[in-house]
Amino acid sequence: MLIGGDKYGGVGKDNKLLSALATSLRVIAKETKNRNEILQLQKEALKNVLTTRFASAKTKETRIRRLIADLEKEIENDQDMEVFILTCENVMLPINQAIENIPSDDKDFTQAIARSFLNIQGEKGLARVINLWDDLGVKGCLTAERTEIVKAFATLRILLSRTNEISEHERDIILTAFAQEFERRAGQKRKGRAGGSLEDVTSFILDYFAIRSSKAPEHFQADIEVDKWVRTKDGWLIGISCKRTIRERWKQVSSAEGTVLSKFKIKHIYHVITFDEDLSDEKLTLLGGLRHVFYLPDTSRILAHASQHVGLKDYVRPMSHFIRDLRNEVS
Repeated sequence: MLIGGDKYGGVGKDNKLLSALATSLRVIAKETKNRNEILQLQKEALKNVLTTRFASAKTKETRIRRLIADLEKEIENDQDMEVFILTCENVMLPINQAIENIPSDDKDFTQAIARSFLNIQGEKGLARVINLWDDLGVKGCLTAERTEIVKAFATLRILLSRTNEISEHERDIILTAFAQEFERRAGQKRKGRAGGSLEDVTSFILDYFAIRSSKAPEHFQADIEVDKWVRTKDGWLIGISCKRTIRERWKQVSSAEGTVLSKFKIKHIYHVITFDEDLSDEKLTLLGGLRHVFYLPDTSRILAHASQHVGLKDYVRPMSHFIRDLRNEVS
Protein backbone atom coordinates (compact mmCIF):
# COMPACT_ATOMS: atom_id res chain seq x y z
CA MET A 1 0.00 0.00 0.00
CA LEU A 2 2.84 2.40 0.78
CA ILE A 3 4.60 1.79 -2.52
CA GLY A 4 1.57 1.45 -4.83
CA GLY A 5 1.53 4.57 -6.97
CA ASP A 6 -1.49 3.93 -9.17
CA LYS A 7 -3.86 2.98 -6.35
CA TYR A 8 -2.46 4.76 -3.29
CA GLY A 9 -0.18 7.55 -4.54
CA GLY A 10 3.19 5.93 -3.77
CA VAL A 11 3.70 7.82 -0.49
CA GLY A 12 6.29 5.27 0.64
CA LYS A 13 8.96 6.79 -1.59
CA ASP A 14 8.94 10.04 0.41
CA ASN A 15 11.51 9.59 3.19
CA LYS A 16 10.57 12.78 5.03
CA LEU A 17 6.92 11.78 5.05
CA LEU A 18 7.69 8.28 6.33
CA SER A 19 9.87 9.69 9.11
CA ALA A 20 7.18 12.20 10.08
CA LEU A 21 4.54 9.46 10.18
CA ALA A 22 6.58 7.03 12.24
CA THR A 23 7.81 9.72 14.66
CA SER A 24 4.31 11.12 15.20
CA LEU A 25 2.84 7.70 15.88
CA ARG A 26 5.61 6.75 18.33
CA VAL A 27 5.37 10.07 20.22
CA ILE A 28 1.63 9.59 20.69
CA ALA A 29 2.15 6.08 22.06
CA LYS A 30 4.82 7.30 24.47
CA GLU A 31 3.16 10.47 25.73
CA THR A 32 -0.49 9.34 26.02
CA LYS A 33 -1.45 8.08 29.47
CA ASN A 34 -4.82 6.63 28.53
CA ARG A 35 -4.05 3.36 26.72
CA ASN A 36 -7.56 3.18 25.28
CA GLU A 37 -7.06 6.47 23.40
CA ILE A 38 -3.67 5.71 21.84
CA LEU A 39 -4.87 3.87 18.73
CA GLN A 40 -7.61 6.42 18.02
CA LEU A 41 -5.13 9.31 18.36
CA GLN A 42 -2.58 7.53 16.17
CA LYS A 43 -5.12 6.96 13.41
CA GLU A 44 -6.16 10.60 13.56
CA ALA A 45 -2.51 11.69 13.37
CA LEU A 46 -1.91 9.35 10.44
CA LYS A 47 -4.87 10.88 8.61
CA ASN A 48 -3.79 14.45 9.41
CA VAL A 49 -0.16 13.96 8.31
CA LEU A 50 -1.23 12.48 4.96
CA THR A 51 -3.98 15.00 4.20
CA THR A 52 -1.78 17.95 5.19
CA ARG A 53 1.15 16.71 3.11
CA PHE A 54 -0.99 16.25 -0.01
CA ALA A 55 -3.49 19.09 0.52
CA SER A 56 -2.42 20.84 -2.69
CA ALA A 57 -1.84 17.70 -4.74
CA LYS A 58 -5.16 17.51 -6.57
CA THR A 59 -3.98 14.68 -8.85
CA LYS A 60 -3.35 12.47 -5.81
CA GLU A 61 -6.32 13.50 -3.70
CA THR A 62 -8.50 10.46 -4.51
CA ARG A 63 -5.61 8.02 -4.07
CA ILE A 64 -4.62 9.48 -0.69
CA ARG A 65 -8.22 9.29 0.54
CA ARG A 66 -8.30 5.64 -0.56
CA LEU A 67 -5.04 4.96 1.28
CA ILE A 68 -6.36 6.51 4.49
CA ALA A 69 -9.63 4.56 4.25
CA ASP A 70 -7.90 1.23 3.58
CA LEU A 71 -5.36 1.78 6.37
CA GLU A 72 -8.28 2.44 8.70
CA LYS A 73 -9.60 -1.04 7.85
CA GLU A 74 -6.20 -2.77 8.09
CA ILE A 75 -5.05 -1.24 11.40
CA GLU A 76 -7.45 -2.74 13.93
CA ASN A 77 -5.31 -2.82 17.10
CA ASP A 78 -2.04 -1.62 18.62
CA GLN A 79 -0.09 -4.55 17.15
CA ASP A 80 -1.26 -3.61 13.63
CA MET A 81 -0.11 -0.04 14.27
CA GLU A 82 3.28 -1.32 15.44
CA VAL A 83 3.56 -3.30 12.19
CA PHE A 84 2.79 -0.15 10.21
CA ILE A 85 5.43 1.86 12.09
CA LEU A 86 8.00 -0.92 11.68
CA THR A 87 7.26 -1.03 7.95
CA CYS A 88 7.86 2.71 7.59
CA GLU A 89 11.02 2.79 9.73
CA ASN A 90 12.70 -0.52 9.04
CA VAL A 91 11.51 -1.62 5.62
CA MET A 92 10.64 1.38 3.44
CA LEU A 93 13.22 3.88 4.69
CA PRO A 94 16.19 1.46 4.43
CA ILE A 95 15.10 0.36 0.95
CA ASN A 96 14.71 3.96 -0.22
CA GLN A 97 18.12 4.92 1.15
CA ALA A 98 19.78 1.82 -0.29
CA ILE A 99 18.31 2.45 -3.75
CA GLU A 100 19.54 6.05 -3.64
CA ASN A 101 23.07 4.79 -2.90
CA ILE A 102 23.12 2.56 -5.99
CA PRO A 103 24.71 4.34 -9.00
CA SER A 104 22.34 5.55 -11.70
CA ASP A 105 24.92 4.96 -14.43
CA ASP A 106 28.06 2.91 -15.06
CA LYS A 107 30.48 5.76 -15.67
CA ASP A 108 32.23 5.59 -12.31
CA PHE A 109 33.24 1.98 -12.96
CA THR A 110 34.18 2.24 -16.62
CA GLN A 111 35.65 5.52 -17.85
CA ALA A 112 39.13 5.25 -16.35
CA ILE A 113 39.59 1.66 -17.55
CA ALA A 114 38.17 2.40 -21.01
CA ARG A 115 40.48 5.41 -21.38
CA SER A 116 43.47 3.25 -20.45
CA PHE A 117 42.68 0.75 -23.21
CA LEU A 118 42.28 3.47 -25.84
CA ASN A 119 45.46 5.20 -24.67
CA ILE A 120 47.46 1.99 -25.23
CA GLN A 121 45.61 0.30 -28.10
CA GLY A 122 44.09 3.28 -29.93
CA GLU A 123 41.39 2.52 -32.47
CA LYS A 124 42.15 -1.20 -32.31
CA GLY A 125 40.86 -1.23 -28.72
CA LEU A 126 37.28 -0.23 -29.60
CA ALA A 127 35.77 -3.72 -29.44
CA ARG A 128 37.45 -4.36 -26.09
CA VAL A 129 36.28 -1.02 -24.70
CA ILE A 130 32.63 -1.59 -25.65
CA ASN A 131 32.62 -5.06 -24.08
CA LEU A 132 34.43 -3.86 -20.97
CA TRP A 133 32.08 -0.90 -20.59
CA ASP A 134 29.13 -3.25 -20.46
CA ASP A 135 30.72 -5.96 -18.30
CA LEU A 136 32.53 -3.73 -15.81
CA GLY A 137 29.51 -1.46 -15.43
CA VAL A 138 27.24 -4.40 -14.65
CA LYS A 139 29.71 -5.93 -12.19
CA GLY A 140 30.39 -2.62 -10.47
CA CYS A 141 26.72 -1.72 -10.06
CA LEU A 142 25.74 -5.22 -8.93
CA THR A 143 28.49 -5.09 -6.32
CA ALA A 144 27.11 -1.75 -5.12
CA GLU A 145 23.60 -3.25 -5.00
CA ARG A 146 24.82 -6.24 -3.00
CA THR A 147 26.65 -4.03 -0.52
CA GLU A 148 23.50 -2.00 0.12
CA ILE A 149 21.09 -4.92 0.46
CA VAL A 150 23.43 -6.88 2.76
CA LYS A 151 23.76 -3.85 5.04
CA ALA A 152 20.02 -3.08 5.14
CA PHE A 153 19.00 -6.76 5.34
CA ALA A 154 21.37 -7.40 8.26
CA THR A 155 20.03 -4.39 10.17
CA LEU A 156 16.43 -5.55 9.71
CA ARG A 157 17.30 -9.14 10.66
CA ILE A 158 18.94 -8.02 13.92
CA LEU A 159 15.98 -5.80 14.76
CA LEU A 160 13.49 -8.62 14.17
CA SER A 161 15.53 -11.06 16.21
CA ARG A 162 15.14 -8.75 19.21
CA THR A 163 11.36 -8.54 18.83
CA ASN A 164 9.82 -11.32 20.90
CA GLU A 165 6.27 -10.75 19.62
CA ILE A 166 7.22 -11.92 16.10
CA SER A 167 7.49 -15.65 15.35
CA GLU A 168 10.31 -17.13 13.27
CA HIS A 169 7.88 -17.71 10.40
CA GLU A 170 6.76 -14.07 10.51
CA ARG A 171 10.40 -12.92 10.50
CA ASP A 172 10.99 -14.98 7.37
CA ILE A 173 7.98 -13.37 5.70
CA ILE A 174 9.20 -9.86 6.51
CA LEU A 175 12.77 -10.55 5.39
CA THR A 176 11.75 -12.16 2.11
CA ALA A 177 9.26 -9.35 1.44
CA PHE A 178 12.07 -6.86 2.07
CA ALA A 179 14.34 -8.69 -0.39
CA GLN A 180 11.57 -8.88 -3.00
CA GLU A 181 10.82 -5.18 -2.83
CA PHE A 182 14.51 -4.27 -2.90
CA GLU A 183 15.09 -6.42 -5.99
CA ARG A 184 12.02 -4.97 -7.73
CA ARG A 185 13.22 -1.42 -7.17
CA ALA A 186 16.87 -2.26 -7.96
CA GLY A 187 15.72 -4.00 -11.16
CA GLN A 188 13.95 -0.85 -12.32
CA LYS A 189 17.13 1.15 -11.76
CA ARG A 190 19.14 -1.55 -13.55
CA LYS A 191 16.99 -1.19 -16.67
CA GLY A 192 17.59 2.54 -16.69
CA ARG A 193 21.35 2.00 -16.47
CA ALA A 194 21.33 -0.51 -19.31
CA GLY A 195 19.59 1.96 -21.62
CA GLY A 196 22.00 4.75 -20.76
CA SER A 197 25.16 2.64 -20.77
CA LEU A 198 25.25 2.10 -24.52
CA GLU A 199 24.75 5.78 -25.25
CA ASP A 200 27.44 6.57 -22.67
CA VAL A 201 30.06 4.40 -24.38
CA THR A 202 29.19 5.92 -27.77
CA SER A 203 29.62 9.42 -26.37
CA PHE A 204 32.85 8.44 -24.63
CA ILE A 205 34.41 7.03 -27.81
CA LEU A 206 33.44 10.02 -29.95
CA ASP A 207 34.64 12.48 -27.30
CA TYR A 208 37.93 10.61 -26.85
CA PHE A 209 38.72 10.90 -30.54
CA ALA A 210 37.45 14.52 -30.65
CA ILE A 211 34.57 13.86 -33.07
CA ARG A 212 31.68 16.26 -32.50
CA SER A 213 28.28 14.64 -32.14
CA SER A 214 24.74 15.33 -30.95
CA LYS A 215 21.54 13.55 -30.04
CA ALA A 216 18.92 13.00 -32.69
CA PRO A 217 16.14 15.55 -33.22
CA GLU A 218 12.97 14.15 -31.69
CA HIS A 219 10.89 14.46 -34.86
CA PHE A 220 12.59 11.47 -36.46
CA GLN A 221 13.76 9.56 -33.41
CA ALA A 222 10.72 7.29 -33.74
CA ASP A 223 11.73 6.25 -37.26
CA ILE A 224 15.47 5.80 -36.69
CA GLU A 225 16.80 4.89 -33.26
CA VAL A 226 20.53 5.50 -32.81
CA ASP A 227 22.74 6.80 -30.00
CA LYS A 228 24.51 9.77 -31.60
CA TRP A 229 24.58 11.78 -34.83
CA VAL A 230 27.60 13.22 -36.61
CA ARG A 231 27.36 15.88 -39.31
CA THR A 232 29.57 15.25 -42.34
CA LYS A 233 31.56 17.83 -44.28
CA ASP A 234 28.94 17.82 -47.08
CA GLY A 235 26.10 18.66 -44.65
CA TRP A 236 24.60 15.17 -44.33
CA LEU A 237 24.26 13.11 -41.15
CA ILE A 238 25.71 9.80 -40.00
CA GLY A 239 23.94 7.96 -37.20
CA ILE A 240 26.12 6.03 -34.72
CA SER A 241 24.91 3.00 -32.78
CA CYS A 242 27.14 0.97 -30.42
CA LYS A 243 25.65 -2.42 -29.59
CA ARG A 244 26.80 -5.80 -28.42
CA THR A 245 24.47 -7.37 -31.02
CA ILE A 246 22.11 -6.06 -33.70
CA ARG A 247 19.24 -8.23 -32.45
CA GLU A 248 17.89 -5.60 -30.07
CA ARG A 249 17.25 -3.05 -32.84
CA TRP A 250 16.60 -5.38 -35.73
CA LYS A 251 12.94 -4.39 -36.18
CA GLN A 252 13.45 -0.67 -35.57
CA VAL A 253 16.32 -0.22 -37.99
CA SER A 254 14.76 -2.36 -40.72
CA SER A 255 11.75 -0.03 -40.74
CA ALA A 256 13.97 2.97 -41.51
CA GLU A 257 13.64 2.91 -45.30
CA GLY A 258 15.89 4.74 -47.70
CA THR A 259 13.23 7.37 -48.36
CA VAL A 260 13.23 8.30 -44.66
CA LEU A 261 17.03 8.60 -44.66
CA SER A 262 16.98 10.80 -47.75
CA LYS A 263 14.23 13.00 -46.31
CA PHE A 264 16.42 13.90 -43.33
CA LYS A 265 19.72 13.88 -45.28
CA ILE A 266 21.07 10.83 -43.48
CA LYS A 267 24.02 9.44 -45.37
CA HIS A 268 24.64 6.26 -43.36
CA ILE A 269 23.88 4.50 -40.11
CA TYR A 270 27.11 3.12 -38.60
CA HIS A 271 26.67 0.14 -36.26
CA VAL A 272 29.57 -0.81 -33.99
CA ILE A 273 28.88 -4.47 -33.10
CA THR A 274 31.03 -6.54 -30.73
CA PHE A 275 29.13 -9.86 -30.81
CA ASP A 276 28.09 -10.50 -34.40
CA GLU A 277 27.22 -14.20 -34.63
CA ASP A 278 23.52 -13.38 -35.09
CA LEU A 279 24.32 -11.05 -38.00
CA SER A 280 23.04 -13.18 -40.88
CA ASP A 281 23.52 -12.58 -44.60
CA GLU A 282 19.81 -11.67 -44.75
CA LYS A 283 20.18 -8.91 -42.15
CA LEU A 284 23.32 -7.56 -43.80
CA THR A 285 21.65 -7.50 -47.22
CA LEU A 286 18.42 -5.84 -46.06
CA LEU A 287 19.98 -3.28 -43.74
CA GLY A 288 23.02 -2.70 -45.91
CA GLY A 289 20.70 -1.79 -48.76
CA LEU A 290 19.18 0.84 -46.46
CA ARG A 291 22.60 2.54 -45.96
CA HIS A 292 23.55 0.71 -42.79
CA VAL A 293 27.24 -0.10 -42.35
CA PHE A 294 28.49 -2.62 -39.78
CA TYR A 295 31.82 -2.29 -38.02
CA LEU A 296 32.82 -5.69 -36.68
CA PRO A 297 35.83 -6.87 -34.64
CA ASP A 298 38.88 -7.23 -36.88
CA THR A 299 39.11 -10.95 -36.03
CA SER A 300 35.41 -11.60 -36.67
CA ARG A 301 34.40 -14.67 -38.67
CA ILE A 302 31.39 -12.77 -40.04
CA LEU A 303 33.67 -9.93 -41.20
CA ALA A 304 36.00 -12.37 -43.00
CA HIS A 305 33.06 -14.08 -44.68
CA ALA A 306 31.20 -10.90 -45.72
CA SER A 307 34.36 -9.14 -46.93
CA GLN A 308 34.81 -11.87 -49.54
CA HIS A 309 31.15 -11.87 -50.56
CA VAL A 310 30.33 -9.77 -53.62
CA GLY A 311 26.88 -8.84 -52.30
CA LEU A 312 27.93 -8.09 -48.69
CA LYS A 313 31.42 -6.60 -48.76
CA ASP A 314 30.17 -3.00 -49.04
CA TYR A 315 28.17 -3.35 -45.81
CA VAL A 316 30.91 -4.51 -43.41
CA ARG A 317 34.15 -2.90 -42.26
CA PRO A 318 36.76 -3.73 -39.60
CA MET A 319 36.21 -1.93 -36.32
CA SER A 320 39.75 -0.53 -36.39
CA HIS A 321 38.63 1.60 -39.39
CA PHE A 322 35.64 3.14 -37.58
CA ILE A 323 37.30 6.35 -36.37
CA ARG A 324 39.35 6.72 -39.56
CA ASP A 325 36.19 6.49 -41.69
CA LEU A 326 34.35 8.99 -39.49
CA ARG A 327 37.23 11.46 -39.72
CA ASN A 328 37.22 11.16 -43.51
CA GLU A 329 33.51 11.97 -43.54
CA VAL A 330 33.80 14.87 -41.12
CA SER A 331 36.95 16.69 -42.24
